[in-house]
Amino acid sequence: MATYSAKPTEVDRKWLVVDAEGVVLGRLASIIAHRLRGKHKPLFTPHIDCGDNIVVVNAEKVRLTGRKRRDDFFYWHTGYPGGIKGLSKGHILAGKHPERVVYKAVERMIPRGPLGRQVMRKLRVYAGPAHPHEAQQPESLDIAAMNPKNKRDY
Repeated sequence: MATYSAKPTEVDRKWLVVDAEGVVLGRLASIIAHRLRGKHKPLFTPHIDCGDNIVVVNAEKVRLTGRKRRDDFFYWHTGYPGGIKGLSKGHILAGKHPERVVYKAVERMIPRGPLGRQVMRKLRVYAGPAHPHEAQQPESLDIAAMNPKNKRDY
């Protein structure tokens, strides 16, 4: 019996809305990355984009456990000598674009390369509760209810 390999035309993509309010960042990102790749589907094929479109709302209200808000940094390099820069996750969440914390957490769980870039195009992250994707009739994905450890109230 031959191994089944899905074709891009056979993939059925759904639209999902995830509310990030009170959900732990790492757990949220790993579930979203799993769904974006399509690994939850029985027809998963590693070299095909099989995943769903995901809209994340309330990204500014995501939870960080321990001291990660203060001590965990996102680093980048400007390209100049001594040009390493960094911002703490708490600083980014309190700043102008808090949705970047969720986006970067998911992006770093997706493989790099052309397929990874194609997968990341299906992720939309919004800081507040509103999003412009109502026309796609997205289903709700309640990550907080999947496991008691996914949600923190403090």
